[in-house]
Amino acid sequence: MKKLFLASSLALIACMLATVSFADKCTSCHEKKNPGLFLQWKNSAHGENGIGCIDCHEADPADVDAFKHNGSTIATLVTPKDCAKCHEQEEKETSASYHAHAGEILASADAYLAHAAGGEPVAITGCEVCHGGKIKIDPDSPNKLSPKSWPNSGIGRLNPDGSKGSCNACHSRHSFSAAQARQPENCGKCHLGPDHPQKEIYEESKHGIAYYANINKMALDNDEWVVGRDYYEAPTCATCHMSATADQPITHDVGNRISWPLRPPVSKNKDNWEAKRQNMQDVCLNCHQSRFVEGHYYQYDALVRLYNEKFAKPAGEIIKLVKEENLLESAASFSNTIEWEYWELWHHEGRRARMGAAMMGPDYTWWHGIYDVAHNFYFKLIPEARHYNNAKVNAYIDNLLTNDPMHNWMSTNTGEIKKGIKSGDFQKIYEKLFSN
Repeated sequence: MKKLFLASSLALIACMLATVSFADKCTSCHEKKNPGLFLQWKNSAHGENGIGCIDCHEADPADVDAFKHNGSTIATLVTPKDCAKCHEQEEKETSASYHAHAGEILASADAYLAHAAGGEPVAITGCEVCHGGKIKIDPDSPNKLSPKSWPNSGIGRLNPDGSKGSCNACHSRHSFSAAQARQPENCGKCHLGPDHPQKEIYEESKHGIAYYANINKMALDNDEWVVGRDYYEAPTCATCHMSATADQPITHDVGNRISWPLRPPVSKNKDNWEAKRQNMQDVCLNCHQSRFVEGHYYQYDALVRLYNEKFAKPAGEIIKLVKEENLLESAASFSNTIEWEYWELWHHEGRRARMGAAMMGPDYTWWHGIYDVAHNFYFKLIPEARHYNNAKVNAYIDNLLTNDPMHNWMSTNTGEIKKGIKSGDFQKIYEKLFSN
């Protein structure tokens, strides 16, 4: 016991000496120059446990972003690979997640549109701030990082060491607060707006209403944060997508509980979607009975299928025919009106509808969702396709509107439709959408 006590004491003394040395080396300057940054670190879990600047910022002289700073070799850029020295499991999960791949938008139509219709400054300060940009090295810069690419804390940042992602996108430097990462506002930096309004949908949902009414009961500062045990009044984004339940550990893979992809033009069930749905339902069942959860997924699935079959697939077929018939006036992407109409139909309106249904936001499901999808489809996309006066395109549209029971309401007496709704007959049109 004496030997164990002596060893522990020596370790503690060594740690204290290291802390003193560290304080002399870094904090004596940064406490004066950057007092807010210093206090964020000092009062963080890192600071309270003796994890200092060098522990995270130390670089190998061979690193492409390494530079000399007051006698130490450091890097301004701290990557997931650096965080993995202590947080190995979290880094593995994050690197395998959709978040880590968000920077791949740099090669997508989204990025092209930002650069072409906008320009490089908006692509950098808009798209890349959320999705992450490719960090460029500038050997002439004092800290080796190009001002075109730094600062950047985008969730899918492409780092010089080959890693993807940025932990401080959610765990803001230098406090790295778990309580902050658990709050919906933290996700709202990126998940809001016309094409992915999860923050706004959450706020209109019963979940968001309950959260803001009971925020003082959420135990956000707890070391452990298990739904149904440490808190129970409401979920946050983290609750459903990442945090622990009694039967499920924390995960930093945000796709681990998502069974429908709601971003692409047409939603298709993901690989292993049944297991992922069970993971999410495990969260739901902490606060809802099984019949409630089953009913939600029944309605949610029906909305996704409705969007897919009634609008997304026909719209995609129309665009395909227009391109196959070489009808576009210009070969440049987004230089034709019909391309914009199609883009907004699925990229903005269709996403809003599907996300609204997923998160129980009725206004986003209908008025900001399917209502806008339908208006675009019937009164923008189709008229724009017809103006080419192409036989194949017109024949497809005529057949759709005349013979498809989901669309022939436009050529049917309105009074008959109202009678059908009242009698329940009209619902037969959509029975296949509600069935598995």
